[in-house]
Amino acid sequence: MTKQHERNTEVKEEFEQISAEAQQAILEKYDIESNVRTISGIMKHIIFFGLLAFSLFQLYTAIFGQFTAPIQRTIHLGFGLALIFLLFPARRKAPKHKIAWFDYILSLLSVVVGSYWALNYTELVNRNGTITQLDFIVGLIAVFLVLEAARRAVGLPITIIAVCFLIYAYFGPYFPAFMAHRGQDFESIVNLMFYTTDGILGTPISVSATFIFVFLLFGAFLVKTGVGQYFNDLAVAFAGKLIGGPAKVAVFSSALQGMISGSSVANVVTSGSYTIPMMKKLGYRKEFAGAVEAAASTGGQLMPPIMGAAAFLMVEFIGREITYWDIAKAAAIPALLYFTGIWIMTHFEAKRVGLKGLRDDQMPNRKEVFKKIYLLLPIVSIIILMLTGTPVMHAALYGILISIAVAMFNKDTRLKPKDIIDALVEGARTALGVVAATACAGIIVGVVVKTGLGLSLANSLVALAGGSIILTLVFVMIASLILGMGAPTTANYVITSTIAAPAIVALLSPNTPQELVPVVVLLSAHFFVFYFGIIADITPPVALAAFAASGISGGDPIKTGVNSAKLAIAAFIIPYMIVFSPALLMIDTTIPQILWVVFTAVTGMVAIGAGVIGYWYRKVLWFERLIAIVAGLLLIYPEKFSDWVGLAIFIVLVVIQISTQHKYGGNGMDNDNKSVTA
Repeated sequence: MTKQHERNTEVKEEFEQISAEAQQAILEKYDIESNVRTISGIMKHIIFFGLLAFSLFQLYTAIFGQFTAPIQRTIHLGFGLALIFLLFPARRKAPKHKIAWFDYILSLLSVVVGSYWALNYTELVNRNGTITQLDFIVGLIAVFLVLEAARRAVGLPITIIAVCFLIYAYFGPYFPAFMAHRGQDFESIVNLMFYTTDGILGTPISVSATFIFVFLLFGAFLVKTGVGQYFNDLAVAFAGKLIGGPAKVAVFSSALQGMISGSSVANVVTSGSYTIPMMKKLGYRKEFAGAVEAAASTGGQLMPPIMGAAAFLMVEFIGREITYWDIAKAAAIPALLYFTGIWIMTHFEAKRVGLKGLRDDQMPNRKEVFKKIYLLLPIVSIIILMLTGTPVMHAALYGILISIAVAMFNKDTRLKPKDIIDALVEGARTALGVVAATACAGIIVGVVVKTGLGLSLANSLVALAGGSIILTLVFVMIASLILGMGAPTTANYVITSTIAAPAIVALLSPNTPQELVPVVVLLSAHFFVFYFGIIADITPPVALAAFAASGISGGDPIKTGVNSAKLAIAAFIIPYMIVFSPALLMIDTTIPQILWVVFTAVTGMVAIGAGVIGYWYRKVLWFERLIAIVAGLLLIYPEKFSDWVGLAIFIVLVVIQISTQHKYGGNGMDNDNKSVTA
């Protein structure tokens, strides 16, 4: 080990105060997907080989071609359900060292359900929509298993929503007139759910069985090569010495982590266990340190290319020959604006309390860090491959191979056969929550499609808003925040896009058939609900990412959540910008238009950030804060007149701030770099 490597290790140890055990405890408390059993003995090996077989099956079909849709999806479902019942206990506080007797039964039933289509494919197809009593029983068991697996691996909210939709499907005639339908009997519901591609075996699990799984494997291989830790090192090298460096490290690191992570809470615990102690040590309040990490980690779900796996679902849900690359490209500017907003807020807060960056002896050697820049090659390669038209699944497969090759460059990251097997197992384990979430989401989608509920709710919401676009968007925002509470990214997007997005489409393209709705309208609607569904993770009272961050920082969970929402104020503005100014999505627009929209948006965020934090070049007086926020909103609103008015006010505020900064106490950075607790 070199002296420089020893020094880098000492720097990391100075801030890494959260043990692996503490991280796991926080994950189990706030991230239900991490609440798994730790089994020993023969069952440990059975589960291990089951997970490995799951990954090998998915790789086989990704390389050599998928089976017929029902067979591919039911085998994928069977693997997921069987392993969930072996790994996830029925109760959070149940013993983790043994498997309950009834879970063996549920796991075996999952194998039956997963193999039923493969064993009876010809008969099921020839029946042409009619099912036998045995089919009905198997289908009924499948619905029950999916609901229970989702409750264990994903959480109660999505399970309750799915059950409510099943009740709605059966009792349709008894609902209010605007929601009423003729109703479905038990046989029709079971048939819809398990013997068509509109229910459990519908689009969500189709995407899980193809694109999502392979990308989760790609993420597992990246973790094995040390890319996650390298993101932290790279972030410190870039941002560590800036004003409020540790907070900016958290923002930068979480943005990078989000490119390969599928969970806000997991992102918080992974990077926050390093960045939050760093921020606290250099003077940030507990609640603010936790809030920075929570807001940044949640934003990671908005980052292309993976977007918490929602990007793949969005391609299928929007359709209309939209490619995965179109989605990733459309997400780029909004995601960068989100992180720019957090960066601006943390910058002003650091200036307000007089915090500087890391000392030289706390910084890693930049030369050593940049020597490992090759670790980013797999991510860069995937983006280039998709840009050149390579199919998404093939791009992910190439990414896995490139990550293995890149790891060979350094003996510390070189993957042994055991490491490769472990990555395959970990990728399958990560996919279990997604399998349960997408299967359960299929129940919701199936009922919406069968009953036409989406259109009914959309028309009712628009009518309630009196046709006002602002009121409709506010109602959809509230609905998305509520529907997104406690749900993982994939389920979150499926629910909000199915229930809430149609209202925006109905408003922007009234009385227009789905196939004729402009693509830009569909994208705007889906991005709007996606953003608000995601930031439910930092919006009290159910702010799981913020609560996880408070578990690391030791701060008050609610105060951390409030600070998170304040820091992520950009996330509450960007979706409205997308609807009013679709140029942000880089569709049907020109480069000058994009540059102008980005310029005014960033300038507006600077003004809003100064108004919210209360500091700019100096302390911002209360009336100046109001003026700054108004100027920011005018700049963000996509009209030339409002842009120029906002820009004029912005310039005046800057001149006043600079010319009077010494009169009102000067720059906060003139203060000593002391710990601030107030």
